[in-house]
Amino acid sequence: MRKTRKHLNYVVLAAVIILAILTGCSSTKSGTVGKGDKVKVVTTNSILADITKNIGKDRIELHSIVPVGKNPHEYEPLPEDTKKTSEADLIFYNGLNLENGGNTWFQKLVKNAGKKANKDYFALSEGVKPIYLKGHQSQKGKEDPHAWLDLKNGIIYAQNVEKHLSAKDPKNKKFYKKNLKAYVKKLNGLHSQAKHKFDNISAEKKMIVTSEGCFKYFSRAYNVPAAYIWEINTEQEGTPEQLKNLVQKLKGSQVPSLFVESSVDGRPMKTVSKETGIPIYAEIFTDSVAKKGQPGDSYYTMMKWNLDKITAGLSK
Repeated sequence: MRKTRKHLNYVVLAAVIILAILTGCSSTKSGTVGKGDKVKVVTTNSILADITKNIGKDRIELHSIVPVGKNPHEYEPLPEDTKKTSEADLIFYNGLNLENGGNTWFQKLVKNAGKKANKDYFALSEGVKPIYLKGHQSQKGKEDPHAWLDLKNGIIYAQNVEKHLSAKDPKNKKFYKKNLKAYVKKLNGLHSQAKHKFDNISAEKKMIVTSEGCFKYFSRAYNVPAAYIWEINTEQEGTPEQLKNLVQKLKGSQVPSLFVESSVDGRPMKTVSKETGIPIYAEIFTDSVAKKGQPGDSYYTMMKWNLDKITAGLSK
């Protein structure tokens, strides 16, 4: 009888060990986080970080790579960025030719961290209808990346955040879905306002003029044409030919105001202003939110700021 009891004890112990191993393997395979753990999330820029924060709130540990106010097109990651990326449960990037492709800083970062596409890192722009750079229709790697400047696309970003957070942390799925619902309602409200913001501005005045040609998605969504000095941030910015082309386009027009982005050098636009006599009305946001505590320090408030300033500037 003792032998049988002892044998049963060994069987029970073995079963417990096997169950623990299987549970561990299952958790590793599914890639979910442990009970009580916060999901470690890394985003490539401040706009994505803010959208992610609205969905994850206090259930995530968030790190944004590109500092506020800096240009995300070209960036040199710091040691802290490398460490956080290596430790991350999820990494969110924009895609659409912003950080990815070729041998970019982002591709180097995730490769060195041993992260895999669509397993560890995801493009939040998945599902967006892309707009392509001039002369590159439907050519992969030639997309305009600034999809978030259409609030409907911002909603797609938020939906992707919820999807991946819920898959990684299913125990908090209801929490993430609840936050998404509230956030989408808020963004939809601003989008509806934006659709009518420019109704009373005459067609002759209705044009957003910026340094970088980043308002294509905004133009498509809100029916406001756009012009620019250069098309996308590269080493070729504000060349004499680019300045000349925009000045010629604006001379004789009735466009009342110019705008300069918070994340670019303002000198080229000052030259355009001097040559055309059209004043720069305001600084607006494109590639980054504002510093905490300043107007435009979230995705929602930066978009509201842009809508208010552009409307006011074109109504002059």
